[in-house]
Amino acid sequence: MFQPLRLQEEVIHMNGMLRVRRSRGVLSGLLLVLLGIWGGLVPFVGPYFHYAYTPDKAWTYTTGRLWLDILPGAAAALGGLIVLASAYRPSAHFGAWLAALSGAWFALGSLIGPTWIGMHMVPGTPVGGTATRALEQIGFFTGLGVVIVLLAAMAVGRFSVISVSDARRAARTARTEPAPASASDGRTWRDRFVLRRRVTTTDETDESGEPATEPASAAKS
Repeated sequence: MFQPLRLQEEVIHMNGMLRVRRSRGVLSGLLLVLLGIWGGLVPFVGPYFHYAYTPDKAWTYTTGRLWLDILPGAAAALGGLIVLASAYRPSAHFGAWLAALSGAWFALGSLIGPTWIGMHMVPGTPVGGTATRALEQIGFFTGLGVVIVLLAAMAVGRFSVISVSDARRAARTARTEPAPASASDGRTWRDRFVLRRRVTTTDETDESGEPATEPASAAKS
């Protein structure tokens, strides 16, 4: 007769395990947002500092910049915002994976994009001397993508770990959150809450290991 109550408690406990503190993704989320903004804006503001790909004029739009800079930058920033604000593991994982895919596209898009005929994914040509061109390739695409993927992978790892405090908080939630009332047995949510607390307490203190079976009338008394 206590199986429905146990099942509800397990469901509440599982939901509690999926929740995390928002502070866990603050640093990685913030860095992902900043890197995404950098990747989306640097083609347009870089010419002010002689750090650019052709066409090396500020605020010049091209189709290549849309596919290789603006879209992955926006996706990385969005993923970082999700990681930054999320208190739920699945949504935080989604944001981190979105940022990781964006970083991978930053790193590889400038190489494989020009091979897609008809898509006009041409990044242009880096300007300046040999050292400057190498720094532009790193800062615009390859290095930026590697750093974004690294931060996103770290965020996935942090949100995948279940700490001792997470387990304790989920256990407290499962023991204190009242189960919804069911019309099948006619008991109110208050009766169910009292009954579940008594069953949980008895199970924790029973040294024989046998589950306690207390009639439902005892909870109403």
